[in-house]
Amino acid sequence: MAITAAQVKELREITGVGMMECKKALVETNGNMEEAMEWLRKKGIASAEKKAGRVAAEGIVESYIHMGGKIGVMIEVNCETDFVAKTPEFKSFVRDIAMHIAAANPSFLNRDEVPAGILDKEKEILRAQALNEGKPEKIVDKMVEGRVEKFYKENCLVDQPFVKDPDKTITQYVNERIQMTGENIKIRRFVRYEMGEGLEKRHEDFAAEVAAQSQKA
Repeated sequence: MAITAAQVKELREITGVGMMECKKALVETNGNMEEAMEWLRKKGIASAEKKAGRVAAEGIVESYIHMGGKIGVMIEVNCETDFVAKTPEFKSFVRDIAMHIAAANPSFLNRDEVPAGILDKEKEILRAQALNEGKPEKIVDKMVEGRVEKFYKENCLVDQPFVKDPDKTITQYVNERIQMTGENIKIRRFVRYEMGEGLEKRHEDFAAEVAAQSQKA
C-alpha cells in the first residue's frame, strides 16, 4: 500500500515522532493509523520523542573507576525532576552508561559532536581504501556512506551497542529508561581517563578488560 505524505504528517502531529519513523510505522502497518501508533509505542519511540523537547535540568554526575584505578569516567546525565535523579534505579542506570564508556571508549557523545574536519578526513581515507580495493567508481560513494555509518557506531556513544546488552544501542537503553520514568533523559557530557594515556608504555587492552567485566556485572 502506498503511504501518502498526508498520512505521515498526521501521524507525526499525533505522536511527535520524526517523519522517517512515522513513515516506517505506516509501512509496517499497511497505513492503519491506530496500528501505526501502537507500533511506535511498542518500539518505545513515540513516548521518548514526545518527551525529548521537555526541559531536563536535574540529574546527577556519576563516576566509575575501573578496578585498580586503570580507567576512570565521569558523566552527567540529566532528567526532569530531582525525585527521579535521587532514585537508586536512576543512579544505577547512569553508572551502567559510565561503565559502558570505560569499556567502549567513545570519542564523541553523538554525531553532531564529530568535527567536520575529522569527518572529511575519514571520508577521504575510506574513499581511498575503496578505490585501492579496486571497487568501481560508481559504487564507491555508497561504500563510503556505509563505512561512515560504521564509524559513527564505533565512535559516537549514543550509537554504540550497549556493552551489557549488545542487541540494543545506548539510545535504545536511554529510551527504555524514559519509558520507565516518564521523564525526558539526556546524556549531557562525559570524560574518560586512562592511566598513562599519551605516554609511551607497554600496551594493555584495558577497554577489553572492562568490557568483559561489565558483561558479568
